[in-house]
Amino acid sequence: MTSGNGPDAERKVVAILKVLSESSVPLGSITIARELERHGIHLSERGVRYYLKVADERGYTRPLGRGGRMLTPAGIEELKMALAPEQVGFIQEKLESLSFQTTFDPVKRTGQVPINTSLIDKECFPEALSAMAEAFRAGLCTSQLVAVAGEGGKLGSVVVPPGQVGLATVCSVVINGVLLKAGIPVVPRFGGVLEVRRSRPDRFVAIINYAGTSLDPSEQYIRARMTSVLEVARRGEGKILANFRELPALSRAAAAERIAALEEAGIGGVHALGNTSEPVCRIPVGVDRVGLVLLGGLNPVAAVAEAGIEVENVSESGVIDFGRLVPYHELLPGRPPAPG
Repeated sequence: MTSGNGPDAERKVVAILKVLSESSVPLGSITIARELERHGIHLSERGVRYYLKVADERGYTRPLGRGGRMLTPAGIEELKMALAPEQVGFIQEKLESLSFQTTFDPVKRTGQVPINTSLIDKECFPEALSAMAEAFRAGLCTSQLVAVAGEGGKLGSVVVPPGQVGLATVCSVVINGVLLKAGIPVVPRFGGVLEVRRSRPDRFVAIINYAGTSLDPSEQYIRARMTSVLEVARRGEGKILANFRELPALSRAAAAERIAALEEAGIGGVHALGNTSEPVCRIPVGVDRVGLVLLGGLNPVAAVAEAGIEVENVSESGVIDFGRLVPYHELLPGRPPAPG
């Protein structure tokens, strides 16, 4: 059998991780081998099992009995790094895909909602909730609705590892998706760090263009400790995660109506909606366009990192049914997370 090291072996491991990343359910070796063939990689079922064992030993995959395997957070991170050279613009494509998958109807309050998934040690989870509560209460989020899962449970495409709790926060892409379903095209431009002064958005102090990155901007800003969400929640001064979008000026009134409907359903996150061809938070917009500043869905989780609690984030981790979401404050008494 071929060694688990070397360029060819690494290519096969990465190819298997990519197949697993494209599935929302566990996959077995037969299915993986079939999917690899579609990508031009011919590997026997036995060969797939071998490389899955290699991936297991490295912590990239997790066996789920007869159900097959799913990626671990370490596997997702490895896949991002391995594919980075060929995936400039990957995040923009991912946002567009999630927008299309969003089926949430704010009037009926049903459908699929895009999420971010954060993984926190279960011993630290009560303290993390306390830190997040300040950001949620201050409205520094896309929504105050969340979902939780204990070890072995699943949020989007992420399976929660042993000893951890998974927290799903609503991703700001929900705005894109709902507007798209209403016939309003939204152009995602960048993710950034927004400076807030006197409780009002002032200017972007850091920007990463979606078309030029293979990594999610919010994840990078949290790792770099570039936010001060807790200070904004407490004093109205500091730096938070935010995203910038553009839409046609002619659609502004219709967009405002859909945004209002979303707020009625418990999903907000619109920090600023500009006027035709006018800069928003000092960012210029095109002719006959309007700018839209959205709060980052991971702001409450950034507050957790600021409090010194270790947290691992998987942004844009998939979609879940709106019915699984509950108000964050229902978690504060210390109820145990659901198993799935």
